[in-house]
Amino acid sequence: MPSELEELVEFLHHGNTQIRQIAAENLVGYSTSQPSIFKTGQLTPVKDLKLLVKDYAPIAKNALIILINISDDREVLQSLASDDTFLESILVRITNAQEPNANEMAMLLANMAKSESLKRILTLKRDIPKALSTSAMAMDQLMDCFVKGAEGRYNKHADFDYLAYYFADIAKVRITSQQHICPRNSTHARSPQYPEGRKYFITSQPYDSVIPITKLIVFTEHISLVRRKGVTSTIKNVTFDIPSHPLLLSDTDVNLLPYILLPIIGPEEFSEEESLAMLPDLQLLPPDKSRDSDPQNILTHLETLLLLTTTREGRDLMREVKVYPIVRETHLHVEDEMVREAADRLVQVLMRDEEDVDGVQGKDAVRQEDEDDKIIEIF
Repeated sequence: MPSELEELVEFLHHGNTQIRQIAAENLVGYSTSQPSIFKTGQLTPVKDLKLLVKDYAPIAKNALIILINISDDREVLQSLASDDTFLESILVRITNAQEPNANEMAMLLANMAKSESLKRILTLKRDIPKALSTSAMAMDQLMDCFVKGAEGRYNKHADFDYLAYYFADIAKVRITSQQHICPRNSTHARSPQYPEGRKYFITSQPYDSVIPITKLIVFTEHISLVRRKGVTSTIKNVTFDIPSHPLLLSDTDVNLLPYILLPIIGPEEFSEEESLAMLPDLQLLPPDKSRDSDPQNILTHLETLLLLTTTREGRDLMREVKVYPIVRETHLHVEDEMVREAADRLVQVLMRDEEDVDGVQGKDAVRQEDEDDKIIEIF
């Protein structure tokens, strides 16, 4: 005989709208406390929830929250990420300027990116949402959502900040399963590797002739912590592609360096000699300049810098534009052990005689576990 909770789950596919709404609303809390109730009957509740995403907005919102919370289960994640119809259902709504639940859909996409099967989105073509984009590629459309939709400029209901976490996973490097964070238990999903995804961010796209990573780096000092964290992780994951470093560092291409140095600079003063040698964007900063308030972001930026020391050209450029004094002040003023350890590693590479520098040290010294490995949950 089914329990009351199991009976409540069955109401998710009831023909009466009010009953579906009450069921979905009351089940949200169980998506974190008892997520197994949604795996009964060969994932029948998950199938119901996928359909409810197309229901009335309040019902769809609760269905999305439940799916976000239970998508750290490998079986549930596979059901979501491998379903072409469901993926298109999400894409057609998240690119709609009137969609009230676009932010929840961005969160769900970020979790779905933990599945290897979502790799197909890199080459997925679909109808063009003309108010948003001129590209038929799903990746380009999501990028346009993120850039044009910041702070509610495209959809008044959404800021699309959580797409930054989605991009971070798509830009994942090739790492072993032991290096992934696995929340809760072994049945839960681990991030895949997307070498093709990483290439997307450093390749000029045909529809606008712009390199996608240049659209993201401008958000490293954005007011939204979620947006900053996701963008910061995306940049780091992209810089594991060593052959792209000349492109990333060139001031006529991506010009990445100022965007990862500005967030770690505080109000400290530098000597005139140091200041004059720094990048133009780092000179004459206001006296109230503040560094990123999140030590995790600072750590990720330092690790990105360490990755960029993998090549001789990268090391020489950082010495030339006086990255060392910036890292020195970061070490002195950020009271976080991991930040200070990362700063120490970077200083050792920059200050060491060139004949003593191991050419792959930067890449090998960077941890490959990141915030983007973690499943988003709503409590």
